[in-house]
Amino acid sequence: MSTVEEHVECLIIGSGPAGYTAAIYAARADMKPVMYEGLQPGGQLTITTDVENYPGFPDGVMGPEMMELFKKQAARLGTDIRFGMVTKVDFSKGSPHRVIVDDSHVIVAETVIIATGASAKWLGIPSEQRLNGSGVSACAVCDGFFYRGQDVAIVGAGDTACEEASYLAKICSKVYMLVRKDHFRASKAMQHRVMNTPNIEVLFNTETDEILGDRTVEGLRVKNSVSGETREMPIKGFFVAIGHTPNTGIFRDYIDMDEQGYIKTLPDTTYTNVEGVFCCGDAQDKVYRQAVTAAGSGCMAALDAERWLGARKAQATA
Repeated sequence: MSTVEEHVECLIIGSGPAGYTAAIYAARADMKPVMYEGLQPGGQLTITTDVENYPGFPDGVMGPEMMELFKKQAARLGTDIRFGMVTKVDFSKGSPHRVIVDDSHVIVAETVIIATGASAKWLGIPSEQRLNGSGVSACAVCDGFFYRGQDVAIVGAGDTACEEASYLAKICSKVYMLVRKDHFRASKAMQHRVMNTPNIEVLFNTETDEILGDRTVEGLRVKNSVSGETREMPIKGFFVAIGHTPNTGIFRDYIDMDEQGYIKTLPDTTYTNVEGVFCCGDAQDKVYRQAVTAAGSGCMAALDAERWLGARKAQATA
């Protein structure tokens, strides 16, 4: 491990709308932010095709293009954007915090903004990945608009799946809801909403066998786990709603999280339980999970970090 330590005022871990927005605000505050983009620079939007629900793009924009614009803006304002992955942190001694990048480079940061996001859980079948972004999605609210008036399917049994099925039912002709077991995991209220929606057909004991189509989703083959029978149905959109995994494992020893691994922040702030460490975006948001809300929390994190650092410096010189 390198014995040379690099000292920075503001370290941003992760990119995407939250990280890049935090970088823009931190750079404008003259905090000279350093950002490590992580394994997937730009986050989940880099595997999203059309984005039509982000303000300022009246004709829509491709997800990778939008993230490239975010990145260019952050860089133009002075963010030092680096490709690399934070592999270890030590928040035990308070600010400044020690952060290890790629198991070798040591960063000592006055403030740390965590923007590592969350990764959607997938079924793990080849056709799912092959058609990801071409009819396969993990966000009905993000992409359901593109399938208005068409037949779609959604996989899941919890509250989120029920909520997204209900959303799809408002804009799609038919929604097939695939539930692996013979019961929901969702609350009774959400179950009732789904079961009482005429254009949602719930298929219990049903697993996805194959998503059909060469370049885009054209249909679906499902298998009944009790009888073993298979059936095919023509659909245009396939949504996976079996949960997300926050990318927060390396912080577990220091940062307070919920049982799912989402980082807890103080109400109406991005403060974590560790002084000088802030969190924004999907690493702490399991409710909204939208690009625009992630960007908003990135702004909050940079402002919180700036004010915290300013107060610390004022106290040191008092």
